[in-house]
Amino acid sequence: MTSPLLGEFLGTMVLILLGNGVVAGVLLKGSKAEGSGWAVITAGWAFAVMAGVFTAIACGSSDAHLNPAVTLGFAARTGEFSKVAPYFVAQMLGAIVGAAVVWVHYFPHWKETPDASLKRACFCTAPAIRRFIPNLLSEVIGTFVLVFVVGAIFSKSVAATGPAAGLGPYLVGSLVWGIGLSLGGTTGYAINPARDLGPRIAHALLPVAGKTSSDWSYAPVPVVGPLLGGVLAGVALSVLGVN
Repeated sequence: MTSPLLGEFLGTMVLILLGNGVVAGVLLKGSKAEGSGWAVITAGWAFAVMAGVFTAIACGSSDAHLNPAVTLGFAARTGEFSKVAPYFVAQMLGAIVGAAVVWVHYFPHWKETPDASLKRACFCTAPAIRRFIPNLLSEVIGTFVLVFVVGAIFSKSVAATGPAAGLGPYLVGSLVWGIGLSLGGTTGYAINPARDLGPRIAHALLPVAGKTSSDWSYAPVPVVGPLLGGVLAGVALSVLGVN
């Protein structure tokens, strides 16, 4: 029953459920985690990545990308692009479903939260200071670090057989935690087109109480920026011969 596409779908669903779930817990009124801050959000996203990767692997995706930018980056590294389109579809669908489950889980809290922008932030990202080029560069840089360092973590130069069995998801989760703490303050570090676009679509479609627009004018930034960053990292890994 398991398959790579099922793994990517379920892994991404878990990623978004736990990742956007921690954002909702921190931002929505009446939550016991309300106001607990950026450190909690970045930690929650790190654990979400770890859980999503384990889920994807267990359900059939040994790649466990959960992210079109990672898929495209490693395709650029190897020259093999056959997985890009099917993985993208599975990841997007998983992200939409994960966001919908967050909405259900926190159902009473949407009505209790007066700030519509905080409700939207539980689905998708927005910049601290809205400037197209700097925002785009932030997403390029953050995603470059993600894809390049993931390549380094699993490099045979680091360990001939890769990380010890079961250790990889913890290392990748720690990397995402570091990116969030160090680079996430500018745009909210989407670093994943599916992570942002899927929940943004869910926000637009779901009857979220008192919601505002889904901010489609910003939506290209957390899609294009991560894809560019992923490709640049994949090319860099190839040029440097990191295997």
